[in-house]
Amino acid sequence: MLATFATFANPYFILKNKINIAIDGYSSCGKSTLAKSVAKELNYIYVDTGAMYRAMTLYAINHSYINDNAEVDVDGLISALDKIVIHFKYNTDTLKHETFLNGENVEHEIRNPSVSSWVSPISAIKEVRKKLVALQQRMAEGRGVVMDGRDIGTVVLPDAELKIFMTADSVVRAKRRFEELRIMGVQTTVEEVLKNLNARDEYDSTRANDPLRRADDAIVLDNSHLSIDEQYVFVIKQAQRRIIAKTEQEA
Repeated sequence: MLATFATFANPYFILKNKINIAIDGYSSCGKSTLAKSVAKELNYIYVDTGAMYRAMTLYAINHSYINDNAEVDVDGLISALDKIVIHFKYNTDTLKHETFLNGENVEHEIRNPSVSSWVSPISAIKEVRKKLVALQQRMAEGRGVVMDGRDIGTVVLPDAELKIFMTADSVVRAKRRFEELRIMGVQTTVEEVLKNLNARDEYDSTRANDPLRRADDAIVLDNSHLSIDEQYVFVIKQAQRRIIAKTEQEA
């Protein structure tokens, strides 16, 4: 990655004037990849809210709150919310943040298509969102957080200094996701992944509670034809501007 902050004379400038960065967008737009690289560059905390909802979904599946008739036992899941603990831990071997559900590493399990197909219905439950949004907001209280999801700029961090809304052609997204799953050893097809992405897009954009939408002050980033490095440089430059603006406001 480029040393984009080399233009700052004082290296403590970045650390002293922290901002929050919200990255929203459709499934498989590379939100997490971008958010992780930006957080690393700024020495910020990275929060993968999507993984939190995936972990909640995995809990629902493992505890039979989703039955054989493809129905969610909403009341049952709500009654169990106090028993669910989700946190992240940095793996020094893989150099990645991993998701833990009630003390168990579930990073691989939550990426399975069987979980992906139920994330939207579970995340649409008002009480589930209330629990996880409150946790996410606590994580960001001290600033210096990069958070990605679907309602970060509109609900979780409406006062974030920088908001990015990511989008890309659905076929491009499906191919990217398929390759990720293939590397993980998950058996599927591009067609199956595309069907899942389209269904999630529709569900997330039309759900009653906190639907996916672009915040009025969010910058749209269509990465259909952009490399990871190009996206990274774009967001870092936007972050630079916000940090400078924050400093000038507080001067």
